[in-house]
Amino acid sequence: MIDWLDEASFPQFPPPHKALDDPNGLLAAGGRVTPVWLDQAYRRGIFPWNDPDEVRLWWSPAPRAIITPDSFRIPRSVRKAIRRQNYRVTTNLAFTDVMTACAAPRQHEAGTWISDDMIDSYTRLHKAGRALSVEYWHEGRLSGGFYGLLTGQALFGESMFSQVDNASKIAFAIAAPALFRAGLQLIDCQMKTSHLAQFGIEEATREDFSRRVKAAVTAPPVQIAGDLA
Repeated sequence: MIDWLDEASFPQFPPPHKALDDPNGLLAAGGRVTPVWLDQAYRRGIFPWNDPDEVRLWWSPAPRAIITPDSFRIPRSVRKAIRRQNYRVTTNLAFTDVMTACAAPRQHEAGTWISDDMIDSYTRLHKAGRALSVEYWHEGRLSGGFYGLLTGQALFGESMFSQVDNASKIAFAIAAPALFRAGLQLIDCQMKTSHLAQFGIEEATREDFSRRVKAAVTAPPVQIAGDLA
């Protein structure tokens, strides 16, 4: 059994250790995805994920995939792509466009979990300086990138997109070192994937992840903006 969250009250999430083992990390249902709800969730290492036509679901899987300044690396193939391609990488110039592109249908996928109300709420958080986008421009056109919530010194990565080869990988490879130099303690990748594993993912236990997140979200905020490459 999981808790049902009252959308009419202030968000009160159950502790992450109550999340189910199967499916891994399912913690609660209901609630809303307003900026307040999202802020309270991510500060606890909880995130929403469900099909738009289904009930709202909240997750906190374990182990948790993270990238830290010590674990981060750039794979050789991406280093080569960085040198060969003609591009521009920026931050926070087209947040809503990046999120909308991430929500677009993809090959071999039936739909998206990024609903219109999520785009609205994350965009509001971005305008308040609490969400980050990284854009990859090719021939003056937005062709890749990623977005996530930036709270204190933690980046909770949400989604990527690429419309040209290696676009999101290059954007991540260039943005992550800049973020770490600015003081970022960790990038939350939620679950380990082959796409991000090559960048140096660590799998943290629930207890270790909760400890790291608590320290990171209460630290002075990271600030990064403008052209990166």
